[in-house]
Amino acid sequence: MLTPVERTTRGPDHMRSVLIMLASIATSLFLATGPVSAEVEQSLGTIVQPLLATHVGKSGAYVLEKGEEALLARAWLADHATKSIDVQYFIWSTDNIGILASEALLRAAERGVKVRVLVDDLMIDAPPEAMLALALHPNIDVRIYNPMLTVGTSKLKRVGNVVTGLRSVNQRMHDKTALFDGMVGITGGRNMADEYFDYDHEYNFRDRDMLVMGPVVADMTASFERFWGSALAVPVEKLLPKELKKINPPRMRTVYADLHAYAAREENFAPDVRENVRSISRKFDGLLREMVWDEVRFVSDLPGKNDGSKGLGGGGRSTEALAALLKKAKKRVTIQSPYLVMPKGALKLFRNLVKNGVEVRIITNSLASTDNLQAFSGYRKQRASILKSGIKIYEFKPDPAIRRELIDRYPKLEKTAPIFAIHAKSMVIDGETLFVGTFNFDPRSANLNTEVGMLVTNPKLAGEVERNIKQDMSPENSWNAADNPDTFASSEKRRKLRLWEALPMDPLL
Repeated sequence: MLTPVERTTRGPDHMRSVLIMLASIATSLFLATGPVSAEVEQSLGTIVQPLLATHVGKSGAYVLEKGEEALLARAWLADHATKSIDVQYFIWSTDNIGILASEALLRAAERGVKVRVLVDDLMIDAPPEAMLALALHPNIDVRIYNPMLTVGTSKLKRVGNVVTGLRSVNQRMHDKTALFDGMVGITGGRNMADEYFDYDHEYNFRDRDMLVMGPVVADMTASFERFWGSALAVPVEKLLPKELKKINPPRMRTVYADLHAYAAREENFAPDVRENVRSISRKFDGLLREMVWDEVRFVSDLPGKNDGSKGLGGGGRSTEALAALLKKAKKRVTIQSPYLVMPKGALKLFRNLVKNGVEVRIITNSLASTDNLQAFSGYRKQRASILKSGIKIYEFKPDPAIRRELIDRYPKLEKTAPIFAIHAKSMVIDGETLFVGTFNFDPRSANLNTEVGMLVTNPKLAGEVERNIKQDMSPENSWNAADNPDTFASSEKRRKLRLWEALPMDPLL
């Protein structure tokens, strides 16, 4: 197995940019690491089944706080799957991780695993030939969600789609799920690019996933099947008919050989991580022993989010579930979200909670740490009103002390001191109920993007995540929003922010 080298440059992850036509970042699908023996020494089923038999009717859950741990878990699962790998993501990168991920999927398919890939169209930058070569493998299927902007779309048609269908082109699949043999699943905030696993020299994310097994995985699978069978999910072969005519078996074999050769080169993964890869089995066994078993609920939207009859509004199943959860709060609400733009009705909901004696604390990115000025412009317009309502807001520093604890390899990155920003999307209610997923606290997640996440009422899991979020809120990691932390950002960033604030784009943030 291989793990990636650090990238020295970073494409901005403006996932929610209203200027869809200008979006051009590195994108990725899911991570596994390089070549291993074609024979899996121990199948996923033989490891998981005894655990399920011991906890009948319960789902196992483990929160992945660290990027390297989240990476190793995905790598181990990918190499131990023997039947199927189903992945559904917003981003598929052509950076180092993305290439190694493609090779890992190919390698799984070559040992007989059925692989299905569903990725959103917005930010794909993978070469058409590579996508087609993978899709034409007998054990791999690739579909593109809502292909109106990138795959098989000319510049002229793209402009026409934006002009005539603003809501349609902005309705994106923001889901991030990976399913292995229909037995184990991972979902959460992490896209599969370098910066989500602490391998970028300039900008890394403080993120969070949840690994699950048991009955809840069936719900994840059902959601995947709904999207896979949706009219919005189009086989890549149908989108690239001209390119399809040019590809033939020799070209396919060349693409496969190039991927394997890339993954075999030592310079494409960090030597200091190789030892961690060799010890994955031991680490994963420890992870399984620490799983918490309880009733876990998978929250997911339907393809399309809603029927579109309310334009850029309309909500969705994930929005309704989280709003209902908030209304039940009695003592405190703790939220972590990279973006904080109150959707319609949200501020009123929080005001009522505060009036009823509920403490509400939210941590989000500061201007100095954010990678999304569009979203921050919407937050800054609301910040005074949010603070006035009695909500406590903390803004994450670009150089928080916590990164030394969260980034296992920090001593090797310390000289370059990359920015560390929030990307985790989590909520804890009354210290007992936990949500970990893809839902950003903004109008786009509330009304446009499909979202997913895990809900579990378990004081142990909820307490652990709440303690971690509170630590992120501490003075060595965050500023109090009431103290105007914008002054710590560069003058250039403040200037750009003023330009974004002048645009009437709040419903799309």
